[in-house]
Amino acid sequence: MQILPQILPLLAPLSDAQQQLRQTLPTKPAPVVLSGRFVRMEPYVAARDAASLYAISNGSPVTIGDRSVAAYDADALVWRFMGMGPFANLDEFQDFMQRQVDAADGLPFTVFDSASNQPVGAFNLMSNSPANLKIELGNIWYTPAVHRTAINSEATYLALRHCFELGYRRVEWKCNSLNERSRQAALRMGFQFEGIQESHMIIKNRNRDTAWFRILAHEWQQVKAHLEALLAR
Repeated sequence: MQILPQILPLLAPLSDAQQQLRQTLPTKPAPVVLSGRFVRMEPYVAARDAASLYAISNGSPVTIGDRSVAAYDADALVWRFMGMGPFANLDEFQDFMQRQVDAADGLPFTVFDSASNQPVGAFNLMSNSPANLKIELGNIWYTPAVHRTAINSEATYLALRHCFELGYRRVEWKCNSLNERSRQAALRMGFQFEGIQESHMIIKNRNRDTAWFRILAHEWQQVKAHLEALLAR
């Protein structure tokens, strides 16, 4: 049987460097601080971050620098499509964050607004699979005070740059198929839509069909240029 020429690269073994990365990248991502023009991302520390993150995501009025929002519906604007939340109290929120800290294959970050040095949300490297050189960006949320700003774009850019510089071949973004805001954000930032996985999960006693997106290593330079252009505006 003749193998089509375009199939041959897919059958080639990984490079020696990639094979080594599969053995050396940690399953729990190594802590790192990622800094840009608009945001700084630091590994979540409960004593430092929990109370502030809860306060900016529980529906209370929020002021971040010169941006403010009045009392809001925390379910509608932050938690509706997340695995948990809204939270009745700080202890429940801390439990939610601690599960992410304890995950063997994930690392949660607190995202800080660079100008005000205030926390504005959370971001995770998760579902890490070094053996397959893939990782996911997930459990991402921001206070409504910074919605429609450059915060999400730059945090995603910094995380993507970090992952591809480490040598990952694939970075994933997944969300509830009903989460139109997340789906549009993924497309706007250069992720490729791969399809809907139906009946993927049961979340909050409801069915979740999951929309899958990804960026591959050979696509990164084009996506990087796209995101840098967005952030330069």
